[in-house]
Amino acid sequence: MAAEEILDPELPIVDPHHHLWDRRTYAAPGDTAEHPFMTAIRDARRYLLDELLADTGSGHNVVGTVFVECGAFYRADGPVEYRGVGETEFVNGVAAMSASGAYGPMRACAGIVARADLLLGDGVAPVLEAHVRAGGGRFRGIRNSASFEDDKAVLGPLNRVEAGLYLSDQFRSGFKRLAPMGLSFDAWLLEPQLPDLIELARAFPDTTIILDHVGTPLGRGRYTGKLEARFGVWRDNIRELAKSPNVVVKLGGLAMAFCNFPSFLAEPRAPSTQLAEEWRPYIETCIAAFGPERCMFESNFPVDMGSCSYATLWNAFKAVAKGASAAEKTALFSGTATKVYRLELG
Repeated sequence: MAAEEILDPELPIVDPHHHLWDRRTYAAPGDTAEHPFMTAIRDARRYLLDELLADTGSGHNVVGTVFVECGAFYRADGPVEYRGVGETEFVNGVAAMSASGAYGPMRACAGIVARADLLLGDGVAPVLEAHVRAGGGRFRGIRNSASFEDDKAVLGPLNRVEAGLYLSDQFRSGFKRLAPMGLSFDAWLLEPQLPDLIELARAFPDTTIILDHVGTPLGRGRYTGKLEARFGVWRDNIRELAKSPNVVVKLGGLAMAFCNFPSFLAEPRAPSTQLAEEWRPYIETCIAAFGPERCMFESNFPVDMGSCSYATLWNAFKAVAKGASAAEKTALFSGTATKVYRLELG
């Protein structure tokens, strides 16, 4: 398919959710598993600054980004609980390269979201402090994914945790350490688990919580063909979650294998018009519930390359937001992300 003309090319974008990795040196759990998630990222074994710059420079006006943890470049030795600090050290180095201006005006990894195991309880405090030191002023928070599904065909290689992580007393004893340090929490879980996040947000009203990927609607495994049937359940939980003012939501991740829209791994690749129509009900529901000032579009690259290119993805978002006011577009495409992650973009 020919490259699409870039819509609204001057609109500033802050991409608040992407990864960096080199899976020649980092083996993701389940790398050899036959699952569409791995098929989708088969051509992205290496996604570092060069690849990110190629995507952010493909036509849209991306002015800055936020890195989100993906288990890359952990330390090879030392105490297990501190090994993830290696990821923050690595990403801060990439951010410093970008901040030099040698690669252009875009500021890559201006914010860093890493991983620390909140099941350490009070013991997570020194680990968080180590991330802060390693982040060079860019460390903003952590993500602990709670994604769980009894049907292992849904998550495939990302079956990593047991059910109910966010409800665990031990997890919450670590979670309470975030707000006093001014750190946010990125939450990834699946649509049926949204009530767990609703409870967590109510229990910790002073902690900024960012829901990743609109809560990941499911259309794979035992949920195949049930996206439409479960839309109302998802919508009602999103509206309930939005009642907690400390929660914001990332609009994206709908190109992943777990949602299983017709555009996923389609050949030829789906145009942005098709992506916009598939994703519109979820995006518009979130914007109506949270308001533009608590919503931010995200790329989730390179994971979402299973459905589209980076340029096509942002065209789809712009198509969905076509009727928004200038102020609303600013919030959705850059303002909310800049505010929530406290970015300094010059």
